[in-house]
Order: sequence, then structure tokens, then C-alpha cells
Amino acid sequence: MLRKLTFSLVATLALITPAVASVDIKPVTSASGLTAWLVEEPSIPFVALELRFQGGTSLDLPGKAGATNLMMGLLEEGTGDLDARGFAREVEGLAASFDYGAYDDTVTVSARFLSENKDEALALLRGSLVEPRFDTDAVERVREQVLSGIRSDLKSPQDIAGREMDRLLFGDHPYSLPQSGTLETVTALSRDDILTAHKNALTRDRVFISAVGDVTAPELAQLLDELLVDLPLAEVPLPPRADVNLPGGTRVVEFETPQSVALFAQGSLHRDDPDFFAAFVLDHILGGGSFESRLMQEVREKRGLTYGVSTFLVDKDQAKLWMGSVASANDRVGEAIEVIRAEWAKAANEGITEEELRNAQTYLTGAYPLRFDSNASIANIIVAMQMDGLPLDYIDTRNNRVNAVTLEDVNRVAKRVLAPDMLTFVVVGQPDGV
Repeated sequence: MLRKLTFSLVATLALITPAVASVDIKPVTSASGLTAWLVEEPSIPFVALELRFQGGTSLDLPGKAGATNLMMGLLEEGTGDLDARGFAREVEGLAASFDYGAYDDTVTVSARFLSENKDEALALLRGSLVEPRFDTDAVERVREQVLSGIRSDLKSPQDIAGREMDRLLFGDHPYSLPQSGTLETVTALSRDDILTAHKNALTRDRVFISAVGDVTAPELAQLLDELLVDLPLAEVPLPPRADVNLPGGTRVVEFETPQSVALFAQGSLHRDDPDFFAAFVLDHILGGGSFESRLMQEVREKRGLTYGVSTFLVDKDQAKLWMGSVASANDRVGEAIEVIRAEWAKAANEGITEEELRNAQTYLTGAYPLRFDSNASIANIIVAMQMDGLPLDYIDTRNNRVNAVTLEDVNRVAKRVLAPDMLTFVVVGQPDGV
């Protein structure tokens, strides 16, 4: 009865914010040399654990696109004596939650469990990572789920634009391939391909780990070895730096729809660049700041060309991009693109105002604490910090870095980085005059 009752508490406990003024991160090293960042919060009998394995779907072998994604979808389909249904029953009975994801640079594992069930939950998690069954019936069931998603994506203008943009930007680099694979590659994947993807993606020398909640440093150190020490070392190299193709102009993909979708991209700055925070603030002003951004004001509010337009910095391991998206009626998307180009050039040539800078800094520093609304959120943030090579005190200093950006900094970066001639658009739809 206790386990049935505690299962309903997991979602609630996952949303409880630790009552701390700042996030006290402790580095932890296990006996085998595995490292993790820990935030102890013993007042809540709950632990959030995050694992990030570097490499992701970009490690798919030639002709095997989608293998890593399919493999990750199979990790919850059974281990040891437990088939898919048995595994799900055990996880539910422990009031635990496991999530597995695949992205171009990482595969991710998120675990949430009550302190009282830690040992049993971690034994199940270890089994799913180290000894997954990959039963034939499970492979075919999950394969069909993936294929169904791919078929759906082939009818989505947004997904079509994303695939075309990736092919245009990345050429023969692994980033050019869909993370889920194609209908042809996924259909052809064998169990051996899945085993190979498992060996290549889940390696203990490329893992980043965070834990937040009711666990001590010695407990976490022991947990890491019990959970991960039996994973292999990496044998396949990470992909090389991408030689990004940014020809400028606009590429149109014809698709029958009343509204065109457009993605646009140019190069950006590395996270280590001294001007990164100035670019971050500038992005908020240009298109990352909801209704207050320049593009929302010019494209939506003044001209009514779209319901939404946004920009964002894309920090891939092997490519740094400044991207954006907009959707508009076929007969108006051309005008929307012209306005975006004009605002890009205006920011590059004329810069931004002191008022825009102060408004952006106020928003960015005020919104930041809201991200720390749960143990799970904190675990996600600090594992991302590790992957980005950020220091332990980054959370405490981040807002100071935003506020340290001057108007001169932002306008210098606008001239340095914004490149209207290289701004490359992919439009999917039936746009007039584009």
C-alpha cells in the first residue's frame, strides 16, 4: 500500500523547490574515477539524477541513421528477467520515473526516485543501461512507433524546413541526417545495429552526471560505480567540426499549405568567446524576447505578418549558429523575410539603444531564478553547466555577467557577428514572390 501511495507523490516531489538562497554544488568523484556534481537537499526524500553521454545520434554509422534513437527508445523495454511490461510494472511500483532521449550531440537519461526506494530503483536503471534485452517484439514495436513519427514529420512544414536546413548547412556531416533516421534506414536496422549503437553511445568516459536531492556525496560516489562502471569505454571518435555552409539567399521547398514556414540561420559565437554574453543579450533584443523583441514589434505588431517570430543561439558541439523561425501566409511571407533582413542589417549597422539593453538585462536577470523551480530543473541545469565547461559558481555569477554587458559591447558584437548577407532562409510552402 505504501508504494502505491508514494507513486502519486513523485510528480509533486519533483516540483518542490529546495529552500536555499543559492545552489551549493559539490563535485564528487567515485572510486573508479567517475565524476558528478551534487546539490544536497535532505529535507525532501527524493532524488533527481541526470546522465548525459556525449556523442548522441551523430555517432550513427554510415547508412545507420536512427540507430541511436531507436536504441534509446528500447532501454525501457526490459532487462534481465523483466520484459517490457514487467519492467514498467517494477518502475511504477517503486514510484520511480526514467526517461531516455536521443539528440544530435547527446543521449540523455533522467531518473527520479524516492529515497526509500533508491537501491531498487537504481538496480532497475542499471539494468536498462547495462543489460537491456532488445527483445524482437519490443524492437519491432518501437521501430513502428519511430516510423510513424517519421511519416508524420514528412507532412509537417516545420519538420521539412528543419531537415532541409540541416542538409543545406551541414552537407555530409552527421548533423545533416535526421536524428530519428529515415524510413529506409530505420526499416533496415538490425538487432546487431542496435547493439552497436548501444556500445557506441553509452560509454562511461563520455558521461556527465548531476544529482539533486536526498543523497550524500559518499552515497553518490558509490551509486555512480554501481550504476555505470560496467559500461564500455568509447571506441568510436566524436564527429569533426562541421564546415557550415551559409550561402545566404532563400531556398524554397514547395509544399501545399496555406501558410509558409521559414527558418533562417547564420554563424554565431562559441560559448567560450568573451563576447558570448553580449551576443546573448543582443539575441534577446532581436528576437528572443517575446513581444518586446524588435522582430516581434516589426513583423507582427506593426505589420501583422505573423503570429510569432523568434531567434535563438544554437550551441552544438561541432557548430555554433544564430537561428530563427517565422510562419506567415503564402502571399505575405516574402514581406516578412524582407523585414527580418532589414532589421538584421539595421542592428548590425546602427546597433541598439540603451533602453533596449536595460530592458533586456532586467528581463534576463529576473527570469533566471524562475528556472530553479524543482530538483529536476536544477539537475538539468548543472549537468548542462558541466558539458559547457562552466565553473561551479556560474549560477551565482551568471546575472552579474549579464549586467556587466555594456552598450558598447552589444553594438560591437552586432557589427562583428551579424551578417545580413550570410543570413540563409529555407521556406517550406507556396510562397508568392520568394
